[in-house]
Amino acid sequence: MTGVFLQARISSSRLPGKALERLENRTVLEHCMAALGYIHAECHVLLTDTESAPLFAPLAEAWGFELFEGDRDNVLDRYARAVERFGVDTIVRATGDNPLVSITLANRILSEHRTVESDYSGYIGMPVGTGVEVLSARALMTADRCATEAYDREHVSPYVRHRPLEFRTHRPMVEPNLQSDERVTLDTIEDLARLRTLFAHLYRGLPIDISELLHELRGTYVRHKRSA
Repeated sequence: MTGVFLQARISSSRLPGKALERLENRTVLEHCMAALGYIHAECHVLLTDTESAPLFAPLAEAWGFELFEGDRDNVLDRYARAVERFGVDTIVRATGDNPLVSITLANRILSEHRTVESDYSGYIGMPVGTGVEVLSARALMTADRCATEAYDREHVSPYVRHRPLEFRTHRPMVEPNLQSDERVTLDTIEDLARLRTLFAHLYRGLPIDISELLHELRGTYVRHKRSA
């Protein structure tokens, strides 16, 4: 059984409340859920904390996501408790600061993860903010039992990723036409301004395809280069 676990919380040291900032007619969190709803999974869950839950609950219900409350800072524990609650054996991990997460890449890496029977799968080489991670419940629960470093518990997957002799990892490079060092995640007020520009140009009511996004990003680069 596969679960899409989307983590988000209202607090953020650099951009508080960013999940509820608006891009066109929806919040950042809604754009994330709209895209992740297309991933082939048996359950879709928004993993948050007690402070954020009342604010996020109406949005989760509207987009067909179940709501799960867990530890605010120990995100690995939050995932482990959600694994127990929903009984999944495969987790697609996504974060609420990536409104341009790619449906195409998410479904593809999930399929590859199943085929190669990996413990951890994730593409590299695509724009930052467009990817997801896929983990086996076995690996995640092992990490929850063994990880002691704060970084490993806050970021969920490093304990597994950094132990290739203990866990089977699958980290392929995306094809050349999808490769880019651009950054389209939301972390700062400058990121928000850029995302609002991208959504104003590209958003037509459905999740933005990564190919269309890259076409816009490359065009922007060319325009800036010509005007320099």
